[in-house]
Amino acid sequence: MKILLTGANGYIGMRILPQLLEMGHEIVCAVRDETRLSVDKETRQQIEVIEIDFLEEPKENVVPQDIDAAYFLIHSMSSSTQDFDEMEAKTAENFNKYVAETQIEQVIYLSGIVNDNNLSKHLQSRKNVEDILYQGNFKLTVLRAGIIVGSGSSSFEIIRDLCEKLPVMITPKWVLTKTQPIAIRDVIAFLTGTLGNEKTYNDSFDIAGPNVLTYKEMLHKYAEVRGFKNWIWTVPVMTPKLSSYWLYFVTSTSYKLALNLVDSMKIEVVAKDTRLQNILGITPHTYKEAIDLAFKKIEQNLVISSWKDSMISGLFVDNLEKHIQVPKYGVLKDYKQLKISHPEEVLERIWSIGGETGWYYGNWLWKIRGFMDKLSGGVGLRRGRTHPHKIFAGDSLDFWRVLLADKKAKRLLLFAEMKLPGEAWLEFKIDESNVLHQTATFRPRGLRGRLYWYSIVPFHYFIFGGMIKNIADQKNAS
Repeated sequence: MKILLTGANGYIGMRILPQLLEMGHEIVCAVRDETRLSVDKETRQQIEVIEIDFLEEPKENVVPQDIDAAYFLIHSMSSSTQDFDEMEAKTAENFNKYVAETQIEQVIYLSGIVNDNNLSKHLQSRKNVEDILYQGNFKLTVLRAGIIVGSGSSSFEIIRDLCEKLPVMITPKWVLTKTQPIAIRDVIAFLTGTLGNEKTYNDSFDIAGPNVLTYKEMLHKYAEVRGFKNWIWTVPVMTPKLSSYWLYFVTSTSYKLALNLVDSMKIEVVAKDTRLQNILGITPHTYKEAIDLAFKKIEQNLVISSWKDSMISGLFVDNLEKHIQVPKYGVLKDYKQLKISHPEEVLERIWSIGGETGWYYGNWLWKIRGFMDKLSGGVGLRRGRTHPHKIFAGDSLDFWRVLLADKKAKRLLLFAEMKLPGEAWLEFKIDESNVLHQTATFRPRGLRGRLYWYSIVPFHYFIFGGMIKNIADQKNAS
């Protein structure tokens, strides 16, 4: 079967792609920017990639005519706090236009549980997208899920941040709202199980795990699985805006996502339909099992995708290609080089930078800079990295975005997503003479940008000098 996979570089898209390939399907991945599809070379050779921005008017002859089915996995909740519902409606309308002239038979859409009469803006938008997709010239299967729990999922990472960092919490009253979490592997099982299944055509199904829990109970059960206790008190005075700030500063979520999540957390999200479990013969995992499975993936460094790697987790709005050419004029630079004796070892250290590894020198200063960035509305350091040793173009790396990760050319190029009065790049490259080049480039925005650069030059002297030395010399790396 030939399948169009939209949102292929998103959290769900990256999880279902290897499953579909293993099932023997031919996959066409639709992405906005081909350069940031985070798959290895072997996977890249097995798929076809097309570039489509579903917010723009459809272009002709982009989608192959012989598509049999498609997954609609496009969401815009993290992109905006105001008009994401209009954006989601537009993507659905344009999707219908793109596939109108193909031979497509089925579209599978992952939506949200919408059983409450008073829906949040987020859930109402998901329902609206369903209605638009039902107007397409195909059989639609809608899977309505609640909170998805898995390594790298936004819900799991937020719960993880809260519990691991705050053993004592003063929380908003929405933590008493009921929800029904589902394990990511069950979501993938439902998504693949409905493919080509005529019993699921033109119908909508709730999918959820067996446990109905309040958010407070979810936090307690997470701590129980991890082997510690936490204490939670709720207060009725925390407004939605204050709740959003609370999530934003304590967890790795963006403010836009935090605001939209808080709006949805006031709504009870409980499944009323278990028909699909019976049709497909799937027994969903419990919430505790989902947490345990997530940590097994984390401990084995097998996290396939993370919501933090999506462009909407940071400040990046342009295509990567626009920034790969580092400017030479009108910029300020900190350039250092060192002759190295073991280039392969040095390359591995470069590829492990950030996250748990840190930045090889003055990590406490990097943390202070991350905290300052968070205070000013930036992404801070909490995003970390998805894998400790693998990097792909488009990945988030603390408060940087990976523009280029070419191990064969021994070059790593990062673009800053922190709040800055200008644009910043950080590049590592090992040349043919085994010389390590480290270049920090800053293109200031007006006088304020230049004042910013010169004010931190003394810190650069120590930080960048110590960093290149420790990257080059494993004995001193810390």
